[in-house]
Amino acid sequence: MMTRSNKTRDNGSGTRRSLSVQAKTSPNSLRQSLSLGERIYRQLKHDIIRGIFQQGEAINEKVLANRYRGSRTPVREAAMRLQQEGLLRIVPNKGYFVSHLTIHELNEMYEYRAELEGFCADLAARRWSDQSLLEKLASLAHTKYRTSDPLSYQHFIEADTEFHVGIARLGHNRLVVRAVADLRCQMERIMFAAIDIGYYGEVPTLEHEEIIEAIRRRDPSAAHRLMFDHIVGSKEKVLRLAAGGRSSRS
Repeated sequence: MMTRSNKTRDNGSGTRRSLSVQAKTSPNSLRQSLSLGERIYRQLKHDIIRGIFQQGEAINEKVLANRYRGSRTPVREAAMRLQQEGLLRIVPNKGYFVSHLTIHELNEMYEYRAELEGFCADLAARRWSDQSLLEKLASLAHTKYRTSDPLSYQHFIEADTEFHVGIARLGHNRLVVRAVADLRCQMERIMFAAIDIGYYGEVPTLEHEEIIEAIRRRDPSAAHRLMFDHIVGSKEKVLRLAAGGRSSRS
């Protein structure tokens, strides 16, 4: 699977490596009102998604406690939550390991996304009532990026997540909103990992616009088909990229 390189990270001994891409918003800017456990959970999740911790990498509990200025107990709680989300593996007597995304898992994820988000678009076309949210999603559908500007791609990733979760929100079903939001952490891992190998994909502006217009005119069949095709098309590109990345390292 795709990996990232040239990261900046405190490895616990004070040494640092150079970071090719900085996150748009530092996890340290989280509000003080968050509990210690919640803050560490969000910061660690942020760093895994953005590839600061790489797939398969072992993470020491003491190092994490020092990095996030906490104790081992909230680190352990955060790790358990991230294991449930598929971002970490906890191996007894060995520690924490950043989860790999295998080709098989990618294929399953995209198959699930296509069905789930196709259903979300169908529901949105039938049920939408929030005009302001619909207009916001229409604006997000126009988000583009420049391949010469990684920060603009980070902005696109954030907008893409907001777009897909927002369509689920239009359908007024909390369970599907949660399911789409949970999937986005893995999707963001894939998109951030692509930055370091020079792959930005294709800007899906037209596809996003067509989905919104089908929802706006309350055409559930078209909305479902357009979203399904949009995700299946992304799946083919990502699987080719993942397979190519593997073979180039072997």
